[in-house]
Amino acid sequence: MRSSRRNFLATGLSLPAAGLAAGTGQTKSSPPARLQPQTASALRYRTLGKTGLKVTAVSFGCMITSDGSVIERAADAGINYFDTARGYQDGNNERMVGAALKSKRKGLIISSKTHSDTKDAALADLDTSLKTLGTDYLDMWFLHARTRAGQVNDEFLEAQRIAKKAGKIRFAGVSTHGGQAEVIPATVKAGLDVVLVAYNFTMGATLDPVIEAAARSGTGVIAMKVMAGGFRRVRPSDKLYSTLKRDGAMVSALKWVLRNQNVGAAIPSITDADQLDDNLKAMGAAFTDDDQILLARQLEHIAPLYCRMCGQCDGQCPHGVPVPDVLRCLTYADGYGQFALARERYLELPQQKCDECHECTVKCPHGVHLAERLLRAQEMLA
Repeated sequence: MRSSRRNFLATGLSLPAAGLAAGTGQTKSSPPARLQPQTASALRYRTLGKTGLKVTAVSFGCMITSDGSVIERAADAGINYFDTARGYQDGNNERMVGAALKSKRKGLIISSKTHSDTKDAALADLDTSLKTLGTDYLDMWFLHARTRAGQVNDEFLEAQRIAKKAGKIRFAGVSTHGGQAEVIPATVKAGLDVVLVAYNFTMGATLDPVIEAAARSGTGVIAMKVMAGGFRRVRPSDKLYSTLKRDGAMVSALKWVLRNQNVGAAIPSITDADQLDDNLKAMGAAFTDDDQILLARQLEHIAPLYCRMCGQCDGQCPHGVPVPDVLRCLTYADGYGQFALARERYLELPQQKCDECHECTVKCPHGVHLAERLLRAQEMLA
């Protein structure tokens, strides 16, 4: 029975043929001259939709990076796209990224994001981002963490039009952690250039069709949260380690995302040289049957813990606890080992307390043990 379960899960991890054959395309290109030959051979580039930007298939998500030398090393290795946000590390992330890439800015692609909820505040964030990064423009600017189609509204689209006209951004987009199935089409309908979407091996069946449709429209698709919780950050001393850590699982997860040609780039978080080297190797590697089996096993282990960000539990708590947001905060702590970030985001939530009910009335269709996870978040982060 257990073997059958794994075979079923492995089959479920497969992508539709259209996703493998269509979309942005992946090409091996001549690398920048600064690269060492052994590194250059692993680089792959994809065209990011109608932007025409040629980005490394594996790029760099800077959110939890605290060592600027890792960012410098990535640029020297040929990674050419780096993503940050105004709110990461209270603005210190942008400052570090700007310092690390200052001498290499020409020829690199940098994006940032705003979480602000008005046009004027978003434009003020953009000006601060440019100053902090030490650059005159962003290659891409995202309205951050939208979870509903209605949040891709005229006010924010106007902010992006103003920024483009002023030459402060080249391309505009939206990022979405949850509610991707409605936010992605809304981004396409709005005519924006790019969408940054949470996408990993736990979400394929749900998101593959809308990602394919976006890519066919010319919208560049960028994948974040590609490690499905980043559980390689769990420490060996943590009781979760023995069940969550599997050798090679994180590399397999990255390879799974890259096999979908509708994805223009993946931006995994990278915190050290070992992760950088693993990701560079994954860029040029094929996704194999062994990878598929490994991810099926990983899915079994993380199913009670990891939120797939489908949005089905959003608004369901009778006491107003934003369940998907709490689970994402907990993932920052449990998965990425970023307690300070997790606590900061958790305390920003309008309602966190979760001890009003004898039994949780919100149920996860994917089997996450919601009551246990919500109480763990409260005990750890409140």
